[in-house]
Amino acid sequence: MTATIALVDDDRNILTSVSIALQSEGFVVRVYADSEAALKALTDNPPDLAVLDRKMPRMDGSELLRRLREQSQLPVIFLTSKDEEGEEAEGLAQGADDYITKPFSLRLLIARIRALLRRAELRAAAPAAERAPGGEIMERGRLRMDPEQHRVQWDRLEVTLTVTEFLILEALAQRPGVVKSRDGLMDAAYQEDVYVDDRTIDSHIKRLRRKFRLVDPEFKAIETLYGVGYRFSDDG
Repeated sequence: MTATIALVDDDRNILTSVSIALQSEGFVVRVYADSEAALKALTDNPPDLAVLDRKMPRMDGSELLRRLREQSQLPVIFLTSKDEEGEEAEGLAQGADDYITKPFSLRLLIARIRALLRRAELRAAAPAAERAPGGEIMERGRLRMDPEQHRVQWDRLEVTLTVTEFLILEALAQRPGVVKSRDGLMDAAYQEDVYVDDRTIDSHIKRLRRKFRLVDPEFKAIETLYGVGYRFSDDG
């Protein structure tokens, strides 16, 4: 089935060039130059993935993403400006699954889109035995993960995660107490053709902790071992 990609950017040149490139790769493309119109379209008739520019008039990409995340876990790639430090981490903290800095290569954008779509497809289609050791649902202490329904609970309270967050948490929780390096978490959450740096994984971990602390302010199950990586404790 052909994937539908939504592009949201107030730069008409970017909308035109990117939409042509994506259409040539076989994607169905919807373009929006106005973020308010985009929000309605993304929630009323969701595409398979959205690419959002961070800086737009009226409602910027950050606010659009925040409001979108209140209703949807649609995979999102953020476009950020290279000249402003911290934008990538901010985008991930706000709920983006990935980011690309401007100016960017169309080839890179297409690779990132395909990788994110592939992860979502694998998550939906993988046999239960491959999703969690010993069964379809994985339980680790107070954590309960249902890969088939993409649901996470902590003390029976729902925690809403993106695809990337889910994969990182799953990789950690599969072997409680075992340290996972950043490289190991990258391998779990990203395809080989997508490069991410340490800061990306760190940002996802911070966002995971923040989400769990909304339901449990004392959440400490994801531990940092400085210079080594992260581990999950089912006693946390």
